[in-house]
Amino acid sequence: MMSGVRSDSSSTPTTTTTAMSEHLVHPNAELLESATKGFDLLFSNNIVGARQHFAGKEDPFHILGQGVCAFLEAALGMESGLMAEASRMLALSEAGTRKQMKAPKKKYNTRFPQGLEWEILNADAVVLLGMTHALSESYMGYLQCMYSLNRLYKTVFPNGLHDESQLPFSLTLTKTITQATAISHLHPIPHITSSVVEVSSSSYATLPAAVPSLFGRWTGSTNVASTPNIAVHHHHHHPELPTIPDGPVEELIVAGTAFGFGLFNLVFSLLPKKVQGLVGFLGFKHDRKLALRALSVAASKKDVHGVFAGLVLMTYHGGVLLLSGYQADEARILKEYKAIVDDVESRYPDGALWILNRAKILRMSNDAEGAIDILQKAMRPERPHHFVQADMVLVFELAWVLLSQRRYQEAADTFIKITELNSWSHGTYYFIAAGCHVFLGNIEKAQAMFDKIPDLIDKKKISGKDLPTEVYIKKKLAFYKEKQVRRGGDVEKFAEAMKINPAEEIAIFWNTHTRISATIAETHIMEWASLSPPVSIPSPLITPPTTMSAPPSPTSPSSIKSHKSKFSLKSKPSTPISPLSNPDPHFHYDLDTHDELAVRSLLLGINHRTAGYFVPARAFLEDAHSRHAHIKINTWVGGVAVFELAVLDLKEVEARDRAESVGYSPSSSVASSTTSLPRVEGEGMAVGRREEWEIALKNASAKLDVALTLSPNTVDLSSRLDSRIAMLRDEIALKREWLSLVA
Repeated sequence: MMSGVRSDSSSTPTTTTTAMSEHLVHPNAELLESATKGFDLLFSNNIVGARQHFAGKEDPFHILGQGVCAFLEAALGMESGLMAEASRMLALSEAGTRKQMKAPKKKYNTRFPQGLEWEILNADAVVLLGMTHALSESYMGYLQCMYSLNRLYKTVFPNGLHDESQLPFSLTLTKTITQATAISHLHPIPHITSSVVEVSSSSYATLPAAVPSLFGRWTGSTNVASTPNIAVHHHHHHPELPTIPDGPVEELIVAGTAFGFGLFNLVFSLLPKKVQGLVGFLGFKHDRKLALRALSVAASKKDVHGVFAGLVLMTYHGGVLLLSGYQADEARILKEYKAIVDDVESRYPDGALWILNRAKILRMSNDAEGAIDILQKAMRPERPHHFVQADMVLVFELAWVLLSQRRYQEAADTFIKITELNSWSHGTYYFIAAGCHVFLGNIEKAQAMFDKIPDLIDKKKISGKDLPTEVYIKKKLAFYKEKQVRRGGDVEKFAEAMKINPAEEIAIFWNTHTRISATIAETHIMEWASLSPPVSIPSPLITPPTTMSAPPSPTSPSSIKSHKSKFSLKSKPSTPISPLSNPDPHFHYDLDTHDELAVRSLLLGINHRTAGYFVPARAFLEDAHSRHAHIKINTWVGGVAVFELAVLDLKEVEARDRAESVGYSPSSSVASSTTSLPRVEGEGMAVGRREEWEIALKNASAKLDVALTLSPNTVDLSSRLDSRIAMLRDEIALKREWLSLVA
């Protein structure tokens, strides 16, 4: 069952076999297997049973199990009380494992140093503590956790994760991690099968003589102790002995190390730039590719860490598909995402987190109705077990999908239902639900909800301060009160002044309008274009009042009129815009500020792009950006508009690629203003198309630089845009790698 090696090479085969049988079962295998049963309950949504199981023993394995339960509740629920409990339990686990690390070890033949499993558990506790700090926005606490990972990673993976055959102690695997294409560097398929292990007791001499420097592995520091790559195999010395596969403890060591390193680096790479900069002077640089490879190694294992690594990869893939705006290879991401979900869901079919990701895959595959069906069935009252925080994320996802489908009444009810399941930012959920009622014409009900929000925000704060979404909401409420007074209305009825659905506006931050059908996008466009003042940018989807003809499709010639871009890579608009004026003092435009007009143009630009009308999409996005200098409240619009322009640059070329792949000319199949370039027959990509991609990638990268400068820390929800920019930069880099392969 477990790995073993002979300590006395001169012994007879009989003596050796007897010695091995005495140490065949790892001294901590029973505790690990017991704790694993608790995790099986947790992954099946039975958190009550899991807690009871973990509470039955007081060893570090089971204490960590209690800490993980508390951490999952905190991470999913985002509640300060749960975070405090998670920190307490994880601190107990960290202290317990540290004590075991110093305690005498029972002798056992293994390819890893005696007691290394305690270091893995200690790293688990440290990493999860760091995650808890990050969720609480205590970033210094998070950064302190990196000190516990470097030595452990270097011990288990001394030569990196490019090839699992380079594990310490001359471990040889029959299968290794390969990198067949540049695509797999960022999106590795986690299906590396654990296989037979061959080790030699003499290989213990290959351990580094010194502990690696703190940042040595990541920065290439010269004071990292090297590990000789000496291939001495147990099977070569004793061919009469059978090869022994890894047992659960060895699996924990490999999977746990890869998981901890991968998770830490991935989260670090997605933190706000200001936080990353805190340790930049020390030379620490995250490597997201390596982080994803590490998580893929962990996810390939059947250890508990494999399930958690799968969950992290699911979350990341789902985030890239939803928030990056453009994916270099969307089909591959969906395929790998689905493979991870299939693997875990086959073992834990009742787990809410796997059901959630199944629904996300359907939504990202443009099957919103299928996603809604799965989520609603998963929330049935008769299901066997309830994990409140996991159930909440199902409700949260359902609410956003319903909103994306313009099912406003159901969406409003579902957002309010979330407040019954957790205490995180009730003000945010009420704001979105109230916005839905504004659209439905239930102004009094919407107003009643808006009136509750200030108290809800003041009642619940994390670390004594407003959440970023709540800062945004308070500004919006003040903005509409001012507008209502300016228009001579009753300030107590400021919901009357809302003309753009507030729920659809805040949905921009969740990129909801990218994953909707063209029909829904066109409905949005007609609704926002009907608001006064009328839009001045021509669009085949916006029919003038005197014209009743249907708009042409994106493939018709009239939809591809030439558009000369006015966008300038500057943080301020190149052409000043005059203030709004209205000659009739008794008439009020629906939208009478640059703040509102900028939001409308942003929404129109995003939805035109979704519908496939790229020319008006670019014009509307440029208009949104051009109003940046005149905006008072919605200062976030400029950066988001430039980001969406970067996405548009890439989407246009991608659409032409798809059009040509099915035999259509770009000029007739895509609403693009760029003349198609000549196709060159032969292997690889057409020279003209590759050049067009290189131009688009360069332009998009430049726009991301501008978007970042337009989104300083003082701008609402700037950290969210920071993360989106980081994701899109990765996709751009991946596309560049692919272009170099097909050149």
